[in-house]
Amino acid sequence: MSVSTLSIDLDALAANWRALDAKSEAAVETAAVVKADGYGLGSGKVASGLAKAGARRFFVAAAEEAIAVRQALGEGPEICVFSGHCDGDTDLIRDLNLVPMLNSADQLLRHREALPEAAYGVQLDSGMNRLGMEPAEWSELRENAEAGDLRLVMSHLACADEPDHAMNGQQLSCFKDMTTGVTAPRALAATGGILLGPDYHFDLVRPGVGLYGGLPFEGARPVVTVALPVIQVRTVQTGESVGYGNAWVAERPSRVATVAAGYADGLHRVMGPKTQVFADGVACSVIGRVSMDLITVDVTDLPQDPAALEILNAAQTVDDLADNAGTIGYEILTSLGRRYARRYLGG
Repeated sequence: MSVSTLSIDLDALAANWRALDAKSEAAVETAAVVKADGYGLGSGKVASGLAKAGARRFFVAAAEEAIAVRQALGEGPEICVFSGHCDGDTDLIRDLNLVPMLNSADQLLRHREALPEAAYGVQLDSGMNRLGMEPAEWSELRENAEAGDLRLVMSHLACADEPDHAMNGQQLSCFKDMTTGVTAPRALAATGGILLGPDYHFDLVRPGVGLYGGLPFEGARPVVTVALPVIQVRTVQTGESVGYGNAWVAERPSRVATVAAGYADGLHRVMGPKTQVFADGVACSVIGRVSMDLITVDVTDLPQDPAALEILNAAQTVDDLADNAGTIGYEILTSLGRRYARRYLGG
């Protein structure tokens, strides 16, 4: 096989959900965020695994993302849509029984006119200035919003991955002020907010990246492994170069493996100089430039030529790769391309 293998450990995913669920009191519901195709891992499989672990409410970014999730889950679990009720969403919201998180007066009007009996949530802007109703708008709309089937009132923290950031306390205070007396369940915390402690938990928490093995949940079990098949191994003499731009020149006689993956597979070009790959736990350096479909690796110190090399595993996590690329673990996960042969373990 000349394509790389992306393995997803559904047991680890479920264990991460249970570990995050245990960080809040029993009365607090723990939902699950499965947007962006389950952070690139397959939203149907991911949602099914999390439902088996105990999740009963799921969040997607757009109504279209809910199709695969509803097909996987059936009619029971609730699926909420962060983007709300956008123009053209009515049929999907009705047919899939979705709960849009309404972000504005226009969305509230659209939803109440198109689907007057259908459930919805409300998203409030507590200071992030991205999505949601601001305090003045919410004050005007609150009575109307609470008159329907209001399932959830939520907001989102801008700096939850920085526990000492003053913004966390400011948003907490704003959210409390905006929701005093609200009878619907309230939600503020994603993964980072869960780790900030019970003051941020309210009635529901909605972990995302922590489920998939990413920071800021340092206790997460690794969920993803990526193995790259070796296409060819060649001997390179001292002074010979490898790859585009002569970016690497051998300082000794070397064995160079070419593996089937590249930036088209979400392994960003910029990460090459700092990244290693692994053969049975032994680290080997990526050399030369990461190209669209191929990466070259110095395997001189291995006892024998490898059949495959792992670039993502417990030794080099999504956040390690993110550091190498100057980005965040979220981007690494969601950039993993369609070309991988996906393999689901456990579950």
